[in-house]
This record gives sequence, structure tokens and C-alpha cells, in this order.
Amino acid sequence: MFTYFKELWRQFEQDDALGLAAQCAYYFLLSVFPFLLFIMSLFGYLPIQSTDVITLLKEYIPGEVAKGMEANIVNLLEVKRGGTLSFGLVFSLVSASAAMNAIVLAVNKAYGLPERRSFIHSRFLAVMLTIGMLIVIASALLLSVFGHWIGDWMQMHFHLPLAQIEKWNIFRWVINFVILFMVFLGIYYIAPNTCLTCKSVLPGALFAAAGWQLTSLGFSYYVNSFANYSATYGSLGGVIVLMTWFYISALLIIVGGEINAMGHLLRQKTAA
Repeated sequence: MFTYFKELWRQFEQDDALGLAAQCAYYFLLSVFPFLLFIMSLFGYLPIQSTDVITLLKEYIPGEVAKGMEANIVNLLEVKRGGTLSFGLVFSLVSASAAMNAIVLAVNKAYGLPERRSFIHSRFLAVMLTIGMLIVIASALLLSVFGHWIGDWMQMHFHLPLAQIEKWNIFRWVINFVILFMVFLGIYYIAPNTCLTCKSVLPGALFAAAGWQLTSLGFSYYVNSFANYSATYGSLGGVIVLMTWFYISALLIIVGGEINAMGHLLRQKTAA
């Protein structure tokens, strides 16, 4: 067992996993702002009333802050911006696919495989994996980070008993883990430039899904317990925490690929 972890660490350093994780975190952070621009522009095309949004905001942020945002929210929801919508979607996909391309590179390096020669093929694969990662991030944020708030909202609007809310708080982690596991299984199966079996990529997918869930749990603890610190330190603290979360998440994905590659190489040595 000690020899296995020693070899894994050697492979981890040789493939520059820390540097590639930092590269992924940067691209993920870069894609957040155009994605938020896309979401905000999309609100103008949805049947959402500005008064409902303002009422919801007043429940969670100080009244003076909500009052100062009213004019911007009304302008945002009542004006349709097609150009901004397209720009936000395209730029966020380009930035996020660059991060996924770095993860694909890291996984192939772990297996000792060359990059795909076709630029179009590699970019198309990165975009498809990016869509899967967006599902993962949305799942992690909604179910892990904001799941407690969703339970409170359901209790307030549907008058559910406390026992049902406690079941929800357990069930949301199960749903989140299943989604994470399936997406990571697909990433580790598709990303390497070779033919693999689903069974051979199970260990890395389990590690990445469990690690991501623990990371999201820590992030959720911060949001629920220390979010009021932003009033003192400003928005910079939130950006640092988000960047750290992206970095740890990318590192977990790369380590999962390293675990699968180690198993693949050990099986090849045994067969030889």
C-alpha cells in the first residue's frame, strides 16, 4: 500500500498536477463572469416579475441594499438583450472548455498518452465535457451549498413537517453523489485517448465524487456560517473562496485520473 501511494505521488509530481489544477481554476473563474452575464440576460426572456425578485432579495439581504438594487433589477428583467445573451453563452463555453481541455491533457499525461491531433475533435470533446461539468457545478451549488435554503423554502411554502425536511437534507446528498459519480465516470471514460472500460475508471470516479462532495460540504459550511464576513472584507473574500473551491475541485478531478491511470499501468505490468 505504501509503495502504491509513493508511486502515485511520484506520478502526481511528474505530471505537474498542481500547475494544471491552477490553470483549470483560472479558466473556470474566468468563465464565471460571462456565465453570470448570460444568466442575467436570460432573465429578461423568462416570465419572472421584477417585484417577485425584489421581494425575495429583501428576505436575504439588508433592506437598504435591496432598495438600491431595485432600479437595476427592473431594468435587467424588463429589457431583452439578445447580443449580451449570445456573448455570455459563447464566452463562458470557450473559457470553461479551455479548463476542461487542461483536465483532458492532465488525464492523458497520467496514462502516458499523446494529445489528440485534431484540434476540432479535441475542442468538441472539451465542450461536451464542459456541459457535463456545468451539470456537476449546478448540482453541487444547488444541492450541497444551497440545499439547506431550499429545504427552508419548501417548509415555508408547502408547510412540510420537520421529519420530511430532515429526509430531504439526507436525500439531497445522495442525489448529488449519484450525479457527480455519473458525470465523472463519463469524463474518465471519454477523456483518455485510448479505449477503456467503465470498470477500470470506477476508482477515480468514486474518489472524485466523494472528494467533490466533501469540498462542497466545506464550501456550504462557509456560506451558511461565515458569509456575513463579506460585509467586512468586501467581495474579494468571496472571489478567493470561489477560486480556492475551483482549484481543489480541479485537483480532485486530476487526482482521480491519476488513480485510474495507476490501476491501468499496474494491470498492464501484471499482464506483461
